[in-house]
Amino acid sequence: MLLACSCSGDAEPCRRTTLEFWGLGREGELVRELVPEFERRHPDLRVRVQQIPWSAAHEKLLTAFAGGALPDAIQVGSTWIPELVALGALEPLDARIEASTAVRADDFFEGVLEMGVVGGATWAVPWYADTRLLFYRRDLFEEAGWTRAPRSWSEWRESLADLRRVLPAASHPILLPLTEWELPVVLAFQRGAELLRDGDRYGNFTSPAFRAAFDFYLGFFRDGLAPRRGAAEIGNLYQDFAAGSFASFVSGPWNLGELARRLPPELQDRWATAPLPSPEGGAPGVSLAGGAGLGIVASSPHRDAAWRWIEFLASPEQQAAFHAISGDLPARRSAWRDSRLAESPHAQAFRAQLENVRPTPKVPEWERIATRIARHAEAVVRGSESADEALRALDREADQVLEKRRWLLRRETSGE
Repeated sequence: MLLACSCSGDAEPCRRTTLEFWGLGREGELVRELVPEFERRHPDLRVRVQQIPWSAAHEKLLTAFAGGALPDAIQVGSTWIPELVALGALEPLDARIEASTAVRADDFFEGVLEMGVVGGATWAVPWYADTRLLFYRRDLFEEAGWTRAPRSWSEWRESLADLRRVLPAASHPILLPLTEWELPVVLAFQRGAELLRDGDRYGNFTSPAFRAAFDFYLGFFRDGLAPRRGAAEIGNLYQDFAAGSFASFVSGPWNLGELARRLPPELQDRWATAPLPSPEGGAPGVSLAGGAGLGIVASSPHRDAAWRWIEFLASPEQQAAFHAISGDLPARRSAWRDSRLAESPHAQAFRAQLENVRPTPKVPEWERIATRIARHAEAVVRGSESADEALRALDREADQVLEKRRWLLRRETSGE
């Protein structure tokens, strides 16, 4: 034991600080592969990783905060950061970032870095990035006369209409699962919509910008370009994509690996990825900023040591190494020089898309509001609500969800 923890050249055995880190889901398992290299570089530190399933992570974080049992550093989903900040669970990181030579704010994709900013302060450093773009069957698009992906909303509709004419009657140009809220929000962002108004106190879904985007989204179903299916009604995504049951879909980077594994060899050169079309064309349309960040727990007695661990994981070298074992996309531009990313056309579409991403509203209540967007969008597509009824209901329900937020903000303003 003395030999294992002795410091080189020292007669006295060194004291090793043990850092507790909570990693979520598969990332919490895979990050253990990076620990030996960190401990080799920092012989005075030891990292103990606890893996937590995503399904249990939110409740566990809140329970641990209430019981004073949080670790030193945590992986945190982007939509949870505002809630943890409101609780006082995280340490602000701006001073550490400014003093760091390893963590350079200008090397992160701007929209991904913005996910960790709440109230003008940075509370989490991006670990890996996530966003959504277009996956499509290049061979089917070419059969319809399109040798490249659409770049504008008008081209998007035109290309899908052309596909509608050449595909079998049972097939569709695009698959848009009705239980997903992401695409209506993406389209709204592309129209410049603000989903909440008055300091995120009220819903803003009846605004002209959101209404225009919502109508464009509904048009996919109204014109028979997308099937009216929820996620439970979809059989096997990869088999259906291979069979040509649909020619395109909007999804994230996890499907890069899935399509490479699940599609037959003869189809591997027949699918492609592309940034989302924008309303007017030109640059890629806005997509969602996603992924996960790394935060320091405010109550940790080892905050300086925890920052060294975060600096290590956030370095371009380790982000590229983590991509190699996980498939997660690096949040730093310089990490994309790695040959596994630089030489992959499928990945490079994500590189282009990440230059134009935007985070969802930074309120703890956002996930509850997002589920209502999907619910009302599905109701309109299935004909049980009109678009006007759905948008008015969304504003009304968002206002109800945000009632406590308004009460807290009034108390802060009045100094009570």
